[in-house]
Order: sequence, then C-alpha cells, then structure tokens
Amino acid sequence: MAEGFKLTGKEIRYISLFESTSGATVIDCIDSGEVMVFVIKKGDIRKVFRGSRNNLKRFSQMVKRKVKVVEHSDDPAVFIRNAFSPATITDLRVTEKPDGTKIAVVAVLAKDKGLAIGREGRTVGLIRTLARRHYNIDQVVVH
Repeated sequence: MAEGFKLTGKEIRYISLFESTSGATVIDCIDSGEVMVFVIKKGDIRKVFRGSRNNLKRFSQMVKRKVKVVEHSDDPAVFIRNAFSPATITDLRVTEKPDGTKIAVVAVLAKDKGLAIGREGRTVGLIRTLARRHYNIDQVVVH
C-alpha cells in the first residue's frame, strides 16, 4: 500500500462526520466538489447500508452531495473492482510494464461503460487517484 497522501482539514472533518453517522471506519476520503468518495475498512460496508434508515443516504443529504463508498481490500484488483461498482466488470488485470509503471486494464459491459467512466471522465479519474494512493498504480484504463 502506498503511503504519503495528505488529507485536507475539510476531508478530515467529513471523515469524522461520516464515521459518526455510519459507524464505518474510514481509511481515505476524496472531496472532488460534487462527489465525495470514502474508502472504508474491509467488512464495514454493511454498516453503511444497515437498518431502515440508510446511513449513506442520510449522510449524503446532510452534506448535500453525492457520496460514493469503496470497500478497501489488500488485493488491488478487488479494490478496483469495488471502486467501479455498480458497473459490471468482465475482466480486470493489473500488470507492471518493463519501465516499472503499473497499469490496471478494466473491461466493463458495454451498457456500463458510461457509468464506469463518468461524465467527462470524473469517475475513472477518482478511481485512478485512489489506485495511485493505495497501490502505486499509475494508470487505470477502461475498455
């Protein structure tokens, strides 16, 4: 796992609020302006969606933004698969080029390609940032 990324004071406050609202343990947070992405501890995904009051929906209404939650994994391929959810991934390979750069190539169903890439590439851009922060993966490509 890569180390050394920094969180802003605002992201730290959002992490605290999200943890107290959901009960999940947050590992990382990205505030992209219109979407907030939280990486949570493996196994905590149930806490976010438990009960009749969906904690994710409640938190999203509190901060007045879309919120995406990604469950962490020690395996970079599983982590990337989690990050692309709910898009259906048909194939995913993480390889290292001879020059040492790591690349993740993700194949998604044709009907989910727009969902995986996002408007103006925002979704895949956020996933690239997460992959770089946590696994030193330099590029994420969607086919």
